[in-house]
Amino acid sequence: MGALLKLTIIGVTLAVLGERMVQLIHRSNFFREIEQVDLPNCQLLKGIEYGSEDIEVLPNGLAFISSGLKYPGIVHFAPEKPGEIFLLDLNDEKLRPYSLRISKGFDLSTFNPHGISTYIDEKDDSVYLFVVNHPWYKSAVEIFKFAEEENVLVHLKTIKHSALYNVNDVVAVGPESFYATNDYYFTDFIMRYVELFLGLRWTNVVYYSPGEVREVASGFYSANGLAMSSDKRFVYVADVTGHTVNVFEKHANWSLSPVKVVQLETLLDNLSVDPVTGDLWTGAHPNGFKVVNYNTKDTPGSEVVRIQNIHSDTPTVTTVYANDGSVLQASTCAVVYENKLLVGTIFHKALYCELE
Repeated sequence: MGALLKLTIIGVTLAVLGERMVQLIHRSNFFREIEQVDLPNCQLLKGIEYGSEDIEVLPNGLAFISSGLKYPGIVHFAPEKPGEIFLLDLNDEKLRPYSLRISKGFDLSTFNPHGISTYIDEKDDSVYLFVVNHPWYKSAVEIFKFAEEENVLVHLKTIKHSALYNVNDVVAVGPESFYATNDYYFTDFIMRYVELFLGLRWTNVVYYSPGEVREVASGFYSANGLAMSSDKRFVYVADVTGHTVNVFEKHANWSLSPVKVVQLETLLDNLSVDPVTGDLWTGAHPNGFKVVNYNTKDTPGSEVVRIQNIHSDTPTVTTVYANDGSVLQASTCAVVYENKLLVGTIFHKALYCELE
């Protein structure tokens, strides 16, 4: 009986590990290849060489671009170069992004920007930029005020909290309050892979304000991009390895209640909302394995997906752009402004396209 029990335990263990491996292959799109989908009027932005992980566009066409993200397990072509925030005027035909100055007193040497969000104060139209920062691979949210006349970001505050243990993205809802996603439960690099392998749904969304911090949504494989509907009624959460957009209704007390889940084929990253149409846009990874196992002979591709009528019974999902990595590698975000499209990446360049 002892030998039989051991064989049974070994058999069950192997079966569980095999099932977990199959699920991991599925969630990472290990074998997926994509068909090219080109746009006719595109160009790479000059001056951005080391990533454009997230992009936020103001109503006047000024775009903030976070660049230089260093993330455990992901390649970076300039590991000693601090991160930057670029500014691009989408109304300027020259399309020249430039790195914004940051006020004195902020530690630029450890600046490692990730997701970003803007908040415009209705009282005086002041613009605040919220930036997820990973100094020494820790997590913090930095709040800056944009001094447009001087073209400088004035650092106001660094927010750290035990509930913000592994932040990926933010959506600002006040001068000092926001929603944030934690994309992994474990902060240890090796344990993150264990978490992914086991398929643990332990990542979440947190609401933060100076007077209150609490979890408002959970149960994601890897909570990633965040966006809010134009009417401020709904919050959208991307589960990158779950391949889903999760729709939540926002309540007056900032709690969230689930509305629906939209399944996609790709590994969607950051989310943005077209302020005119309400369409949801995402930059995505066709094959996650190629992102974490970078190979110059088989580079990770890029994909831009638009979701129309997401609140209807039959949302329309369209691949607007797809590239095998020969032009753009590892796309993370897609943002539109007046028929102009910006596509950002983890560690590569940024693409500008004119939509018809």
